[in-house]
Amino acid sequence: MGLSLSSRWKAAGVLLIVAVALRMWDFGNPVVHVDEQYYLLVGDRMLQGDIPYIDIWDRKPVGLFLLFAGIRLLPGDGILAYQIVATLFAAGTAWMVDRAAMRLGAARAGALAAAIAYLIWLSLLNGRGGQSPVFYNLFVTGAALLTLRLPALAEEREVRAIVINGLIVCLLSGIAIQMKYTPTFEGAYFGLAHLWFLHRAKAPLPVTAGTGLIWMLAGLAPTLTVIGCYAWQGRAALDAFWFANFASITLRPGYPIEQIGMRLLGIAAQLSPLIVAAGIAWRWRRRIGLAGEGAMIAWGWLGAALIGFAVVGTYFDHYALPLIAPLALVAAPALARSSRILIGVLGLALLLFVIKLAMQPRDGEGAREVARIVKANSGNQCPWIAIGDTITYRLAESCLPTAYTFPNLLIYSTEHGATGINEAAEVRRILANRPPVIVASSRPLQIWNRESTTMVRNALASDYRLVFSTPRSNYRTLVYLRRDRPFRRGTPE
Repeated sequence: MGLSLSSRWKAAGVLLIVAVALRMWDFGNPVVHVDEQYYLLVGDRMLQGDIPYIDIWDRKPVGLFLLFAGIRLLPGDGILAYQIVATLFAAGTAWMVDRAAMRLGAARAGALAAAIAYLIWLSLLNGRGGQSPVFYNLFVTGAALLTLRLPALAEEREVRAIVINGLIVCLLSGIAIQMKYTPTFEGAYFGLAHLWFLHRAKAPLPVTAGTGLIWMLAGLAPTLTVIGCYAWQGRAALDAFWFANFASITLRPGYPIEQIGMRLLGIAAQLSPLIVAAGIAWRWRRRIGLAGEGAMIAWGWLGAALIGFAVVGTYFDHYALPLIAPLALVAAPALARSSRILIGVLGLALLLFVIKLAMQPRDGEGAREVARIVKANSGNQCPWIAIGDTITYRLAESCLPTAYTFPNLLIYSTEHGATGINEAAEVRRILANRPPVIVASSRPLQIWNRESTTMVRNALASDYRLVFSTPRSNYRTLVYLRRDRPFRRGTPE
């Protein structure tokens, strides 16, 4: 518990080195994941004056796009910049896991192992780039670390300190909520924990009630500020914000149940070493002196994170990223207690990481070549990425043919009726404008929007010719040029 300042900085330095070593393989890769490509595109377009949900559409909170807009101000095309910033966030979150584990009473080795486990599992669950939890986990884990102070503060009846602690925790949670709404559950849990320990500290009931209201407003403040900004722009802007952020998700059709089941099994399998270590820590909790209130706070955090994970319902592997920090924290005592468990968990994690790294496709240069060809052949017109990587728009420095730029919105059946527009009609409008270049894919999927994809196939067959093809994962990206335009290869930058 009583680590010197130099020891804390040494731990921070080790974790930063580990984070860079695990993530450097993707530095400069423009196609780490489809989501973060789009976040960078939206952030870039915001700097050009586009307004999220009006000029460019998505469901994520605007805070995430503001973060990427800020990153876009850094030198370069934004790709390496967001990956370096994400690495710093990941290392910072791991350091907080280390500090939280020490606060629970875990030994130095176990706390550091838990922090390293956090970093490894980020990469295993598709968080090796800039997924939103890579960023907001920092704020949530910071809130959890502060919440672990509560038993000691309540014991000393430090009412004022609990009030200030809760205010900071709720503000941190509110910032996280503006990167994705699921941390609402964790923020609510931290707030309730503060209310309980405020009561334990013998605060008068009016003080507890008034403080709870202030904390709630602090947690809502970032989102209320955003709502106010959209309301200031007028009713149409506010309606667009409200639909995209809160209404559209309720209209989204579900994925096939067999896909959901396989995703859940995959997540459970990948997390199983941490789950086993956490289970052992729970079984040993009395033997190793970790049955107190601090441990209960940590387990409660895991429960709140599980609720946030469960409510989304689509269960892609990166949706489990918020589970890693609380899982690593509750597993830390077992990692500290048994060197065999520590070596087994980290050894298996590293083995999985190496296997995944070896199997990882190297599609970055092909994606940049696609962008060069799109840029060279679009002229002053807007290309359309019908099925493909939205980073192409950013790298090609092109205009956008639609506000619904993320391909899934118009092409997937799982978005049918959930965007607030007629998706097929929007595809028809885009094609009627005769984009100079259309990017498509050979990817086989069972969830295509049949009406949209039929129109795309017909247009490609009649009015376009294939000019470039490159591997992309286990399929190919296809670039089509309008038949009346000469092909230009483009030059590497």
